[in-house]
Amino acid sequence: MPSVDIRDVLHAAVEAVGGADRPGQIEMAEAVKKALDSREHLLVQAGTGTGKSLGYLVPSLLHGKRVVVATATLNLQHQLVERDIPALKEAARATLDKVPHHAVVKGRSNYACLHRVREGAPDDQGTLIDVPDGSLGAEVLELREWAEEQATGSHVGDRDSAPSHTERAWRQVSVNHRECLGASRCAHALQCFAELAREDAQTAQVVVTNHALLAIDAIEGVPMLPEYDAVVVDEAHELAARVTQASTDELDPSIVERAARRARAQVDGPEADDLSDAADALADVLARTEEGRVDVPPQPLQEVLAFVRDNARACLSAFPKEKDKGEPDAAKLQARGMVDDVRKIAERMAAKGETEVLWVTDNRRGEKQLHIAPIDVSGALRDKLFGDKTVILTSATLKLGGDFEPVARSLGLWGDDPPWSALDVGSPFDYRKQGVLYVARDLPAPGRDGLEEAQLAEITALIEAAGGRTLGLFSSRRGAEKAAEEVRERLPDIDIWCQGDAQLPELARRFAETPSTCLFGTLSLWQGVDLPGDTCQLVIIDRIPFPRPDDPLMSARQRLVEKRGGNGFMTVAANHAALLLAQGTGRLIRRSTDKGVVAILDPRIVTARYGSFLAASLPDMWRTTDREVALGALRRLDDAANASVTGVH
Repeated sequence: MPSVDIRDVLHAAVEAVGGADRPGQIEMAEAVKKALDSREHLLVQAGTGTGKSLGYLVPSLLHGKRVVVATATLNLQHQLVERDIPALKEAARATLDKVPHHAVVKGRSNYACLHRVREGAPDDQGTLIDVPDGSLGAEVLELREWAEEQATGSHVGDRDSAPSHTERAWRQVSVNHRECLGASRCAHALQCFAELAREDAQTAQVVVTNHALLAIDAIEGVPMLPEYDAVVVDEAHELAARVTQASTDELDPSIVERAARRARAQVDGPEADDLSDAADALADVLARTEEGRVDVPPQPLQEVLAFVRDNARACLSAFPKEKDKGEPDAAKLQARGMVDDVRKIAERMAAKGETEVLWVTDNRRGEKQLHIAPIDVSGALRDKLFGDKTVILTSATLKLGGDFEPVARSLGLWGDDPPWSALDVGSPFDYRKQGVLYVARDLPAPGRDGLEEAQLAEITALIEAAGGRTLGLFSSRRGAEKAAEEVRERLPDIDIWCQGDAQLPELARRFAETPSTCLFGTLSLWQGVDLPGDTCQLVIIDRIPFPRPDDPLMSARQRLVEKRGGNGFMTVAANHAALLLAQGTGRLIRRSTDKGVVAILDPRIVTARYGSFLAASLPDMWRTTDREVALGALRRLDDAANASVTGVH
């Protein structure tokens, strides 16, 4: 590719999306280019408003070798594919002879499956059902019609472009990777939307995907992506959690019983019934097993896992051999895949080593469920991702306690082998002029019983001063619901919406459109809502979001750190809390004209030894512990917002 000035292309792309040049974005783009050219890993913290996506997309598109861009959320993926990359490519036409191609690769279940569309979906017994009864059937027919149009038209078949539908309806026209017949066996392979997407990626300069597929490809060695030279991981603060999630397995009696039912239509002998007996045995043992982390599986649990594993293995052996010619039997292949999944998961749980954590929960069906996950994914990332590819990690929150080291270590970067560097390009926002960080020092430290009268009175006073316009971020659903109930009684003229009152996008829409309302919720609001303007002038955080002491994965990680001689609390719990606090406080200032107050109702931020570490992780807002100063600031903001609505100046 001929030499091109990265600043020229970046400037044109920024203009194309209606933006303005930003020093931090330019600095980031040049640093990413240098890292790609020198093959050195790079961490870039780019604050809200920097325009970091174009900051890495421009050097990636101009790199000359394939770059994978991995995101944690579908929202960001959609923004990249629908807005940023098209704008960048349009801008590049003026400076490049040939504009590089880009592609998107998603998990197989995100695409319609033409075999299932045309042949029907199997029921629990493995019988192919043409069209389900009732309203579900109408949805399925509409999805099938859409899929056929896609097969003869755009050849995309992506769920995002499908007609409105429920999760149940989508399952009738899609398959996951276990249910797929495979390109060599499927009569519809030449039109397969998932395979066409992968073929398209083979010719792309930039391939957009998600953290989970990146992990499966790089760490588990299952080829999901085309060969690539480098990877940009956006929303990198989520990477360890997403990799862990992709490597987590579950097993419960219903999963085993479902596999046995599907096998019963394919196996002549007693093996499917034996697997059903194993499901009953598992249910019996789990009913007598306490919820929580299982450090050393008791003998009954060890024995029943081995029993499930052995019966699943015997059932697999009883499946008739596949014929070399003719149409493959989809029901048989999918039943076999389900039984093999049970075998693999039971085997993994039975063989649990020190590097994995096993725990028991109550699932929504009222039965116990087993889970298994890796305790620490940093070693796998270090060996299989950083050891093989150039990696750029970026997020608005990569520095914890004012340092890149905690996040870098959690992702497998420690020492200088492999070499890595870090850069904080700041934010275009003037946080000290735009925001106040108020810590309620005079409140009692939060207790185990949730919100007390002192906290509820403080929440009410703050919201009243702000005239509503409040995003309440709570550490538990119970806390959010209690606060909503109390504030509705105390401030009846202010609308209070709580997570669970409607779907989250609908609640966010109501909050954004209706002045002087409040929205209360838990984790998904801490990180996933963008509400610029007068809509949100107060963010309330009820307590430091430490993980629960009985969280199986977090407690296992703390114990592993301590076993290795480290400080488990600071390495795991404090890092977790700092990351969420940074994300939560970041909800307030979303553009250069936003102003407001973040109120943290937990005095430990200023009284505890670890408080300075947490405070150093937050945006550099003007800070106070004076309640009257915070209330006064909110009243002035409320007056200004009301004046702008009425036209009074």
